[in-house]
Amino acid sequence: MNATTKSPSFIIALLPIVVLIFLLVLNVSIYGDDATSGANQIALLLSAAVAAVVGVRLGFKWDQLQDGMVKSIKSALPALMILLLIGALAGTWMASGVVPTMIYYGLKVLNPTFFLVAACVVSAVVSVATGSSWTTVATVGVALLGIGTALEIHQGMIAGAIISGAYFGDKMSPLSDTTNLAPAMAGTDLFTHIRYMALTTIPSISIALIIFFILGFTFDATENTAGVDSLLSAIESKYYISPVLFVVPLAVIVLIIKKVKAIPALFLGTILGAIAAILFQPDVIKEISGINEDYIKASYAATMTSLSISTAVITENTMVNDLLETKGMLGMLNTIWLIICAMSFGGVMEACGLLTKITNTIVVFAKSTGSLIATTAGTCVFFNATTSDQYLAIVVPGRMFANTYRERGLKPQNLSRALEDSGTVTSVLFPWNTCGAYQSGVLGVATGEYWLYCFFNLISPVMTIIYGYFNIKIARFDAPQPDKISDEDLDNLMD
Repeated sequence: MNATTKSPSFIIALLPIVVLIFLLVLNVSIYGDDATSGANQIALLLSAAVAAVVGVRLGFKWDQLQDGMVKSIKSALPALMILLLIGALAGTWMASGVVPTMIYYGLKVLNPTFFLVAACVVSAVVSVATGSSWTTVATVGVALLGIGTALEIHQGMIAGAIISGAYFGDKMSPLSDTTNLAPAMAGTDLFTHIRYMALTTIPSISIALIIFFILGFTFDATENTAGVDSLLSAIESKYYISPVLFVVPLAVIVLIIKKVKAIPALFLGTILGAIAAILFQPDVIKEISGINEDYIKASYAATMTSLSISTAVITENTMVNDLLETKGMLGMLNTIWLIICAMSFGGVMEACGLLTKITNTIVVFAKSTGSLIATTAGTCVFFNATTSDQYLAIVVPGRMFANTYRERGLKPQNLSRALEDSGTVTSVLFPWNTCGAYQSGVLGVATGEYWLYCFFNLISPVMTIIYGYFNIKIARFDAPQPDKISDEDLDNLMD
Protein backbone atom coordinates (compact mmCIF):
# COMPACT_ATOMS: atom_id res chain seq x y z
CA MET A 1 0.00 0.00 0.00
CA ASN A 2 1.08 3.61 -0.61
CA ALA A 3 -0.39 7.10 -0.35
CA THR A 4 -2.27 6.76 -3.63
CA THR A 5 -4.00 3.48 -2.80
CA LYS A 6 -6.65 2.52 -0.29
CA SER A 7 -6.92 -0.53 1.93
CA PRO A 8 -9.87 -2.77 1.04
CA SER A 9 -12.59 -3.72 3.47
CA PHE A 10 -12.89 -7.38 4.39
CA ILE A 11 -16.11 -7.77 2.37
CA ILE A 12 -14.53 -6.18 -0.71
CA ALA A 13 -11.43 -8.39 -0.33
CA LEU A 14 -13.67 -11.46 -0.31
CA LEU A 15 -15.63 -10.46 -3.41
CA PRO A 16 -13.33 -12.07 -6.04
CA ILE A 17 -13.18 -15.26 -3.97
CA VAL A 18 -16.96 -15.39 -3.65
CA VAL A 19 -17.22 -15.00 -7.42
CA LEU A 20 -14.62 -17.75 -7.94
CA ILE A 21 -16.36 -20.17 -5.58
CA PHE A 22 -19.72 -19.51 -7.27
CA LEU A 23 -18.26 -20.15 -10.73
CA LEU A 24 -16.40 -23.28 -9.62
CA VAL A 25 -19.53 -24.76 -8.07
CA LEU A 26 -21.51 -23.91 -11.21
CA ASN A 27 -18.84 -25.53 -13.40
CA VAL A 28 -18.80 -28.74 -11.40
CA SER A 29 -22.61 -28.96 -11.48
CA ILE A 30 -22.59 -28.61 -15.28
CA TYR A 31 -19.36 -30.27 -16.40
CA GLY A 32 -18.53 -32.62 -13.53
CA ASP A 33 -14.96 -33.95 -13.70
CA ASP A 34 -14.48 -32.21 -17.08
CA ALA A 35 -14.63 -28.79 -15.40
CA THR A 36 -10.82 -28.58 -15.38
CA SER A 37 -10.75 -28.95 -19.18
CA GLY A 38 -11.59 -25.29 -19.71
CA ALA A 39 -14.47 -24.09 -17.56
CA ASN A 40 -12.41 -23.70 -14.37
CA GLN A 41 -9.66 -21.89 -16.29
CA ILE A 42 -12.18 -19.32 -17.50
CA ALA A 43 -13.62 -19.06 -13.97
CA LEU A 44 -10.16 -18.19 -12.63
CA LEU A 45 -9.64 -15.53 -15.31
CA LEU A 46 -13.08 -14.00 -14.70
CA SER A 47 -12.37 -13.90 -10.96
CA ALA A 48 -8.98 -12.32 -11.67
CA ALA A 49 -10.82 -9.68 -13.69
CA VAL A 50 -13.11 -8.97 -10.72
CA ALA A 51 -10.04 -8.66 -8.46
CA ALA A 52 -8.45 -6.30 -10.99
CA VAL A 53 -11.55 -4.07 -11.02
CA VAL A 54 -11.44 -3.98 -7.21
CA GLY A 55 -7.74 -3.11 -7.36
CA VAL A 56 -8.31 -0.24 -9.79
CA ARG A 57 -11.09 1.12 -7.55
CA LEU A 58 -8.62 1.02 -4.65
CA GLY A 59 -6.19 3.20 -6.61
CA PHE A 60 -3.86 0.61 -8.12
CA LYS A 61 -2.64 1.08 -11.67
CA TRP A 62 -3.14 -1.64 -14.25
CA ASP A 63 0.64 -1.96 -14.61
CA GLN A 64 0.91 -2.83 -10.91
CA LEU A 65 -1.73 -5.52 -11.21
CA GLN A 66 -0.17 -6.87 -14.40
CA ASP A 67 3.22 -6.99 -12.70
CA GLY A 68 1.61 -9.01 -9.90
CA MET A 69 0.27 -11.53 -12.41
CA VAL A 70 3.57 -11.73 -14.27
CA LYS A 71 5.48 -12.24 -11.02
CA SER A 72 3.07 -14.95 -9.95
CA ILE A 73 3.21 -16.78 -13.30
CA LYS A 74 6.99 -16.41 -13.38
CA SER A 75 7.23 -18.20 -10.03
CA ALA A 76 5.36 -21.14 -11.59
CA LEU A 77 7.56 -21.41 -14.69
CA PRO A 78 9.83 -24.12 -13.21
CA ALA A 79 6.71 -26.16 -12.38
CA LEU A 80 5.45 -25.71 -15.95
CA MET A 81 8.78 -26.89 -17.34
CA ILE A 82 8.68 -29.90 -15.03
CA LEU A 83 5.18 -30.72 -16.28
CA LEU A 84 6.32 -30.70 -19.89
CA LEU A 85 9.34 -32.84 -19.06
CA ILE A 86 7.25 -35.34 -17.13
CA GLY A 87 4.92 -35.65 -20.12
CA ALA A 88 7.96 -36.35 -22.29
CA LEU A 89 9.44 -38.71 -19.69
CA ALA A 90 6.21 -40.68 -19.45
CA GLY A 91 6.28 -41.13 -23.22
CA THR A 92 9.84 -42.42 -23.46
CA TRP A 93 9.47 -44.58 -20.35
CA MET A 94 6.45 -46.21 -21.95
CA ALA A 95 8.21 -46.73 -25.28
CA SER A 96 11.33 -48.06 -23.56
CA GLY A 97 9.38 -50.60 -21.52
CA VAL A 98 10.31 -49.05 -18.15
CA VAL A 99 6.70 -48.54 -17.01
CA PRO A 100 5.49 -51.84 -18.54
CA THR A 101 8.33 -53.63 -16.73
CA MET A 102 7.29 -52.04 -13.41
CA ILE A 103 3.71 -53.12 -14.04
CA TYR A 104 4.81 -56.61 -15.08
CA TYR A 105 6.88 -57.35 -11.96
CA GLY A 106 4.36 -55.61 -9.75
CA LEU A 107 1.60 -57.88 -11.00
CA LYS A 108 3.76 -60.86 -10.10
CA VAL A 109 4.49 -59.88 -6.50
CA LEU A 110 1.70 -57.60 -5.23
CA ASN A 111 -1.33 -59.14 -3.56
CA PRO A 112 -4.58 -57.13 -3.75
CA THR A 113 -5.14 -57.46 0.02
CA PHE A 114 -1.94 -55.55 0.84
CA PHE A 115 -1.65 -53.49 -2.33
CA LEU A 116 -2.87 -50.15 -0.93
CA VAL A 117 -0.51 -50.38 2.05
CA ALA A 118 2.38 -51.35 -0.24
CA ALA A 119 1.59 -48.53 -2.68
CA CYS A 120 1.57 -45.99 0.16
CA VAL A 121 4.84 -47.25 1.69
CA VAL A 122 6.67 -47.47 -1.65
CA SER A 123 5.58 -43.95 -2.58
CA ALA A 124 6.66 -42.65 0.83
CA VAL A 125 10.14 -44.20 0.59
CA VAL A 126 10.74 -42.85 -2.91
CA SER A 127 9.42 -39.40 -1.97
CA VAL A 128 11.65 -39.17 1.11
CA ALA A 129 14.63 -40.10 -1.06
CA THR A 130 13.80 -37.65 -3.83
CA GLY A 131 12.12 -34.86 -1.86
CA SER A 132 9.45 -34.57 -4.53
CA SER A 133 5.87 -35.79 -4.46
CA TRP A 134 5.52 -34.72 -8.09
CA THR A 135 8.42 -36.86 -9.29
CA THR A 136 7.28 -39.80 -7.15
CA VAL A 137 3.74 -39.74 -8.50
CA ALA A 138 4.90 -39.29 -12.10
CA THR A 139 7.27 -42.28 -12.00
CA VAL A 140 6.56 -44.90 -9.34
CA GLY A 141 2.98 -43.65 -8.91
CA VAL A 142 2.07 -44.16 -12.54
CA ALA A 143 3.40 -47.73 -12.43
CA LEU A 144 1.54 -48.48 -9.18
CA LEU A 145 -1.67 -47.11 -10.66
CA GLY A 146 -1.25 -49.44 -13.60
CA ILE A 147 -0.70 -52.43 -11.34
CA GLY A 148 -3.65 -51.59 -9.10
CA THR A 149 -5.92 -51.03 -12.07
CA ALA A 150 -4.92 -54.43 -13.45
CA LEU A 151 -5.88 -55.94 -10.08
CA GLU A 152 -9.30 -54.24 -10.48
CA ILE A 153 -8.88 -51.98 -7.44
CA HIS A 154 -10.80 -48.69 -7.48
CA GLN A 155 -8.59 -46.05 -9.09
CA GLY A 156 -9.56 -43.43 -6.52
CA MET A 157 -8.28 -45.70 -3.72
CA ILE A 158 -5.03 -46.39 -5.59
CA ALA A 159 -4.41 -42.70 -6.25
CA GLY A 160 -5.25 -41.88 -2.62
CA ALA A 161 -2.69 -44.40 -1.34
CA ILE A 162 -0.02 -43.17 -3.77
CA ILE A 163 -0.63 -39.50 -2.95
CA SER A 164 -0.76 -40.17 0.81
CA GLY A 165 2.66 -41.83 0.70
CA ALA A 166 4.15 -39.28 -1.69
CA TYR A 167 3.09 -36.31 0.44
CA PHE A 168 4.33 -37.97 3.63
CA GLY A 169 7.75 -38.30 2.01
CA ASP A 170 7.60 -34.79 0.60
CA LYS A 171 6.91 -33.39 4.08
CA MET A 172 9.65 -35.34 5.83
CA SER A 173 12.42 -35.05 3.25
CA PRO A 174 15.13 -32.39 3.75
CA LEU A 175 15.35 -32.24 -0.05
CA SER A 176 11.78 -30.97 -0.40
CA ASP A 177 11.24 -27.33 -1.37
CA THR A 178 8.19 -26.91 0.87
CA THR A 179 10.03 -28.55 3.79
CA ASN A 180 12.70 -25.88 3.41
CA LEU A 181 10.26 -23.06 2.75
CA ALA A 182 8.05 -23.56 5.82
CA PRO A 183 10.81 -23.21 8.47
CA ALA A 184 12.28 -20.29 6.56
CA MET A 185 8.97 -18.44 6.71
CA ALA A 186 8.44 -19.30 10.37
CA GLY A 187 11.98 -18.49 11.49
CA THR A 188 13.34 -21.88 12.53
CA ASP A 189 15.93 -24.26 11.08
CA LEU A 190 15.27 -27.18 8.76
CA PHE A 191 16.06 -30.13 11.02
CA THR A 192 14.28 -28.70 14.05
CA HIS A 193 11.28 -28.33 11.78
CA ILE A 194 11.50 -31.93 10.53
CA ARG A 195 11.93 -33.38 14.03
CA TYR A 196 9.01 -31.37 15.35
CA MET A 197 6.83 -32.13 12.34
CA ALA A 198 7.44 -35.87 12.81
CA LEU A 199 5.40 -35.67 16.03
CA THR A 200 2.21 -35.11 14.05
CA THR A 201 3.19 -36.65 10.72
CA ILE A 202 4.05 -40.16 11.93
CA PRO A 203 0.71 -40.64 13.76
CA SER A 204 -1.12 -39.32 10.68
CA ILE A 205 0.54 -41.74 8.26
CA SER A 206 0.11 -44.60 10.75
CA ILE A 207 -3.66 -44.04 10.87
CA ALA A 208 -3.76 -43.81 7.07
CA LEU A 209 -1.89 -47.13 6.71
CA ILE A 210 -4.30 -48.82 9.12
CA ILE A 211 -7.25 -47.62 7.03
CA PHE A 212 -5.61 -48.82 3.81
CA PHE A 213 -4.91 -52.17 5.49
CA ILE A 214 -8.56 -52.55 6.49
CA LEU A 215 -9.73 -51.56 3.00
CA GLY A 216 -7.49 -54.27 1.55
CA PHE A 217 -9.60 -56.99 3.14
CA THR A 218 -12.63 -55.80 1.17
CA PHE A 219 -11.06 -56.98 -2.09
CA ASP A 220 -11.70 -60.44 -3.49
CA ALA A 221 -8.14 -61.58 -4.19
CA THR A 222 -9.24 -64.62 -6.17
CA GLU A 223 -11.54 -62.64 -8.42
CA ASN A 224 -9.16 -59.75 -8.92
CA THR A 225 -6.12 -61.87 -9.86
CA ALA A 226 -7.99 -64.21 -12.18
CA GLY A 227 -7.01 -62.25 -15.29
CA VAL A 228 -3.46 -61.38 -14.27
CA ASP A 229 -1.91 -64.10 -16.44
CA SER A 230 -3.57 -62.69 -19.54
CA LEU A 231 -2.29 -59.22 -18.67
CA LEU A 232 1.24 -60.53 -18.22
CA SER A 233 1.06 -62.34 -21.55
CA ALA A 234 -0.21 -59.21 -23.31
CA ILE A 235 2.69 -57.13 -21.95
CA GLU A 236 5.24 -59.81 -22.84
CA SER A 237 3.88 -60.01 -26.37
CA LYS A 238 4.90 -56.41 -27.06
CA TYR A 239 7.84 -55.59 -24.80
CA TYR A 240 11.23 -56.95 -23.87
CA ILE A 241 10.88 -57.24 -20.09
CA SER A 242 14.04 -57.23 -17.99
CA PRO A 243 15.27 -55.83 -14.63
CA VAL A 244 17.99 -54.00 -16.60
CA LEU A 245 15.35 -51.43 -17.55
CA PHE A 246 15.16 -50.35 -13.90
CA VAL A 247 18.52 -48.63 -14.47
CA VAL A 248 16.64 -45.72 -16.05
CA PRO A 249 14.40 -44.77 -13.06
CA LEU A 250 17.18 -45.58 -10.59
CA ALA A 251 19.45 -43.13 -12.41
CA VAL A 252 16.84 -40.37 -11.97
CA ILE A 253 16.37 -41.18 -8.29
CA VAL A 254 20.14 -41.11 -7.71
CA LEU A 255 20.43 -37.75 -9.45
CA ILE A 256 17.72 -36.21 -7.27
CA ILE A 257 19.26 -37.69 -4.10
CA LYS A 258 22.52 -36.07 -5.21
CA LYS A 259 20.57 -32.77 -5.22
CA VAL A 260 20.60 -32.39 -8.99
CA LYS A 261 17.75 -30.04 -9.84
CA ALA A 262 14.49 -31.56 -11.01
CA ILE A 263 14.57 -30.17 -14.56
CA PRO A 264 18.01 -31.53 -15.59
CA ALA A 265 17.33 -34.80 -13.71
CA LEU A 266 14.02 -35.35 -15.49
CA PHE A 267 15.53 -34.32 -18.82
CA LEU A 268 18.28 -36.90 -18.42
CA GLY A 269 15.67 -39.50 -17.41
CA THR A 270 13.75 -38.69 -20.60
CA ILE A 271 16.86 -39.10 -22.76
CA LEU A 272 17.79 -42.36 -21.03
CA GLY A 273 14.27 -43.61 -21.69
CA ALA A 274 14.60 -42.79 -25.39
CA ILE A 275 17.98 -44.57 -25.59
CA ALA A 276 16.58 -47.63 -23.80
CA ALA A 277 13.65 -47.72 -26.24
CA ILE A 278 15.98 -47.71 -29.23
CA LEU A 279 18.24 -50.39 -27.73
CA PHE A 280 15.69 -52.77 -26.20
CA GLN A 281 12.32 -52.24 -27.93
CA PRO A 282 12.80 -52.33 -31.73
CA ASP A 283 9.29 -53.70 -32.33
CA VAL A 284 7.73 -50.92 -30.27
CA ILE A 285 9.82 -48.32 -32.12
CA LYS A 286 8.53 -49.61 -35.45
CA GLU A 287 4.93 -49.71 -34.24
CA ILE A 288 4.98 -46.15 -32.89
CA SER A 289 6.75 -44.70 -35.93
CA GLY A 290 5.00 -46.81 -38.57
CA ILE A 291 8.39 -47.22 -40.32
CA ASN A 292 9.78 -50.73 -40.83
CA GLU A 293 12.61 -50.31 -43.37
CA ASP A 294 14.97 -47.66 -41.92
CA TYR A 295 15.53 -48.23 -38.17
CA ILE A 296 17.45 -44.98 -37.68
CA LYS A 297 14.60 -43.01 -39.20
CA ALA A 298 12.08 -45.08 -37.25
CA SER A 299 13.96 -44.41 -33.99
CA TYR A 300 13.96 -40.66 -34.56
CA ALA A 301 10.27 -40.58 -35.52
CA ALA A 302 9.21 -42.77 -32.57
CA THR A 303 11.24 -40.68 -30.13
CA MET A 304 9.72 -37.41 -31.35
CA THR A 305 6.23 -38.88 -31.25
CA SER A 306 6.55 -40.32 -27.73
CA LEU A 307 8.08 -37.08 -26.43
CA SER A 308 5.50 -34.74 -27.85
CA ILE A 309 2.26 -36.37 -28.95
CA SER A 310 1.49 -39.88 -27.79
CA THR A 311 2.72 -43.39 -27.15
CA ALA A 312 0.17 -46.11 -27.79
CA VAL A 313 1.02 -49.81 -28.00
CA ILE A 314 -1.87 -52.03 -29.09
CA THR A 315 -2.32 -55.56 -27.72
CA GLU A 316 -5.22 -58.02 -27.72
CA ASN A 317 -6.10 -56.99 -24.15
CA THR A 318 -8.11 -53.74 -23.93
CA MET A 319 -7.10 -53.09 -20.31
CA VAL A 320 -3.42 -53.36 -21.19
CA ASN A 321 -3.99 -50.98 -24.10
CA ASP A 322 -5.25 -48.36 -21.66
CA LEU A 323 -2.24 -48.92 -19.40
CA LEU A 324 0.23 -48.66 -22.26
CA GLU A 325 -0.86 -45.27 -23.58
CA THR A 326 0.54 -41.82 -22.75
CA LYS A 327 0.13 -38.42 -24.40
CA GLY A 328 3.61 -36.93 -24.04
CA MET A 329 3.95 -33.18 -23.62
CA LEU A 330 0.59 -32.69 -25.33
CA GLY A 331 -1.16 -34.39 -22.43
CA MET A 332 0.17 -31.77 -20.02
CA LEU A 333 -1.01 -28.67 -21.90
CA ASN A 334 -4.45 -28.60 -20.25
CA THR A 335 -2.83 -28.70 -16.80
CA ILE A 336 -0.40 -25.93 -17.77
CA TRP A 337 -3.33 -23.82 -18.96
CA LEU A 338 -5.02 -24.29 -15.59
CA ILE A 339 -1.86 -23.33 -13.66
CA ILE A 340 -1.31 -20.13 -15.67
CA CYS A 341 -4.90 -19.03 -15.04
CA ALA A 342 -4.64 -19.92 -11.33
CA MET A 343 -1.41 -17.97 -10.89
CA SER A 344 -2.94 -14.97 -12.67
CA PHE A 345 -5.76 -14.90 -10.14
CA GLY A 346 -3.41 -15.30 -7.16
CA GLY A 347 -1.09 -12.61 -8.53
CA VAL A 348 -3.83 -9.97 -8.77
CA MET A 349 -5.20 -10.85 -5.33
CA GLU A 350 -1.78 -10.43 -3.76
CA ALA A 351 -0.80 -7.30 -5.73
CA CYS A 352 -3.73 -5.22 -4.52
CA GLY A 353 -3.58 -6.40 -0.90
CA LEU A 354 -6.77 -8.48 -0.88
CA LEU A 355 -5.04 -11.58 0.50
CA THR A 356 -3.36 -9.62 3.27
CA LYS A 357 -6.65 -8.02 4.32
CA ILE A 358 -8.38 -11.39 4.57
CA THR A 359 -5.69 -12.96 6.76
CA ASN A 360 -5.32 -9.91 9.02
CA THR A 361 -9.02 -10.01 9.74
CA ILE A 362 -8.95 -13.71 10.58
CA VAL A 363 -6.07 -13.41 13.09
CA VAL A 364 -8.22 -11.30 15.42
CA PHE A 365 -10.38 -14.32 16.27
CA ALA A 366 -7.48 -16.58 17.32
CA LYS A 367 -7.44 -16.19 21.11
CA SER A 368 -5.97 -19.46 22.49
CA THR A 369 -3.02 -21.54 21.30
CA GLY A 370 -5.38 -24.12 19.88
CA SER A 371 -7.47 -21.57 18.04
CA LEU A 372 -4.32 -19.87 16.69
CA ILE A 373 -3.05 -23.16 15.25
CA ALA A 374 -6.53 -24.00 13.96
CA THR A 375 -6.72 -20.55 12.35
CA THR A 376 -3.31 -21.07 10.76
CA ALA A 377 -4.37 -24.46 9.38
CA GLY A 378 -7.68 -23.08 8.13
CA THR A 379 -5.94 -20.13 6.48
CA CYS A 380 -3.51 -22.45 4.67
CA VAL A 381 -6.40 -24.55 3.38
CA PHE A 382 -8.21 -21.35 2.42
CA PHE A 383 -5.24 -20.14 0.37
CA ASN A 384 -4.89 -23.52 -1.30
CA ALA A 385 -8.53 -23.25 -2.33
CA THR A 386 -8.42 -19.63 -3.44
CA THR A 387 -4.92 -18.83 -4.70
CA SER A 388 -4.49 -22.28 -6.29
CA ASP A 389 -0.87 -22.58 -5.20
CA GLN A 390 0.69 -24.41 -2.23
CA TYR A 391 3.61 -21.99 -2.05
CA LEU A 392 1.29 -19.04 -1.46
CA ALA A 393 -0.52 -21.21 1.11
CA ILE A 394 2.78 -21.42 3.02
CA VAL A 395 4.40 -18.04 2.33
CA VAL A 396 1.48 -15.69 3.01
CA PRO A 397 0.19 -17.32 6.24
CA GLY A 398 3.79 -17.80 7.36
CA ARG A 399 4.52 -14.09 7.07
CA MET A 400 1.16 -13.12 8.54
CA PHE A 401 1.32 -15.33 11.65
CA ALA A 402 5.06 -15.27 12.49
CA ASN A 403 4.87 -12.30 14.86
CA THR A 404 1.65 -13.50 16.49
CA TYR A 405 3.27 -16.80 17.46
CA ARG A 406 6.27 -15.04 18.99
CA GLU A 407 4.07 -12.57 20.85
CA ARG A 408 2.28 -15.51 22.47
CA GLY A 409 5.52 -17.21 23.50
CA LEU A 410 5.30 -19.99 20.90
CA LYS A 411 8.49 -21.14 19.23
CA PRO A 412 8.57 -20.85 15.44
CA GLN A 413 8.58 -24.61 14.89
CA ASN A 414 4.92 -24.60 16.00
CA LEU A 415 4.12 -22.34 13.05
CA SER A 416 6.31 -24.19 10.53
CA ARG A 417 4.67 -27.49 11.52
CA ALA A 418 1.17 -26.03 11.12
CA LEU A 419 2.11 -24.60 7.71
CA GLU A 420 3.22 -27.98 6.40
CA ASP A 421 0.53 -30.04 8.11
CA SER A 422 -2.11 -27.97 6.38
CA GLY A 423 -0.56 -25.99 3.51
CA THR A 424 1.55 -28.65 1.81
CA VAL A 425 -0.76 -31.65 2.07
CA THR A 426 -4.17 -30.11 1.28
CA SER A 427 -3.04 -28.52 -1.99
CA VAL A 428 -3.64 -31.78 -3.84
CA LEU A 429 -7.29 -31.93 -2.74
CA PHE A 430 -8.44 -29.04 -4.95
CA PRO A 431 -8.73 -29.66 -8.71
CA TRP A 432 -7.97 -26.02 -9.56
CA ASN A 433 -4.86 -25.95 -7.36
CA THR A 434 -1.57 -26.48 -9.22
CA CYS A 435 -0.91 -29.64 -7.20
CA GLY A 436 -4.40 -31.07 -7.64
CA ALA A 437 -4.32 -30.29 -11.36
CA TYR A 438 -0.87 -31.83 -11.70
CA GLN A 439 -1.51 -35.04 -9.79
CA SER A 440 -4.88 -35.68 -11.44
CA GLY A 441 -3.34 -34.93 -14.84
CA VAL A 442 -0.37 -37.25 -14.33
CA LEU A 443 -2.39 -40.12 -12.86
CA GLY A 444 -5.39 -39.64 -15.09
CA VAL A 445 -7.69 -39.84 -12.05
CA ALA A 446 -10.01 -36.91 -11.30
CA THR A 447 -9.46 -35.06 -8.02
CA GLY A 448 -13.09 -35.67 -7.14
CA GLU A 449 -12.47 -39.38 -7.48
CA TYR A 450 -9.37 -39.64 -5.25
CA TRP A 451 -9.58 -36.90 -2.60
CA LEU A 452 -11.74 -38.93 -0.20
CA TYR A 453 -9.05 -41.66 -0.13
CA CYS A 454 -6.11 -39.31 0.54
CA PHE A 455 -6.33 -40.23 4.20
CA PHE A 456 -2.93 -38.84 5.18
CA ASN A 457 -3.69 -35.49 3.54
CA LEU A 458 -7.08 -35.29 5.27
CA ILE A 459 -5.81 -36.38 8.69
CA SER A 460 -2.70 -34.14 8.86
CA PRO A 461 -4.43 -30.77 9.40
CA VAL A 462 -6.81 -32.35 11.92
CA MET A 463 -3.86 -33.85 13.80
CA THR A 464 -2.02 -30.53 14.11
CA ILE A 465 -5.21 -28.84 15.39
CA ILE A 466 -5.73 -31.60 18.00
CA TYR A 467 -2.15 -31.12 19.21
CA GLY A 468 -2.81 -27.39 19.56
CA TYR A 469 -6.04 -27.65 21.52
CA PHE A 470 -4.75 -30.38 23.84
CA ASN A 471 -1.37 -28.66 24.28
CA ILE A 472 0.55 -31.71 23.03
CA LYS A 473 4.21 -31.05 22.16
CA ILE A 474 3.81 -27.28 21.95
CA ALA A 475 7.25 -25.67 22.17
CA ARG A 476 7.35 -22.43 24.14
CA PHE A 477 9.99 -19.79 24.87
CA ASP A 478 11.39 -19.65 28.41
CA ALA A 479 11.83 -15.87 28.26
CA PRO A 480 9.73 -13.05 26.76
CA GLN A 481 10.38 -12.44 23.07
CA PRO A 482 10.40 -9.25 21.00
CA ASP A 483 6.91 -8.25 20.00
CA LYS A 484 7.73 -8.13 16.34
CA ILE A 485 10.06 -9.51 13.68
CA SER A 486 10.77 -7.02 10.95
CA ASP A 487 10.04 -7.84 7.32
CA GLU A 488 13.77 -7.49 6.69
CA ASP A 489 14.51 -10.17 9.31
CA LEU A 490 11.93 -12.49 7.72
CA ASP A 491 13.49 -11.91 4.29
CA ASN A 492 16.92 -12.73 5.74
CA LEU A 493 15.52 -15.95 7.21
CA MET A 494 14.19 -16.92 3.79
CA ASP A 495 17.57 -16.20 2.20
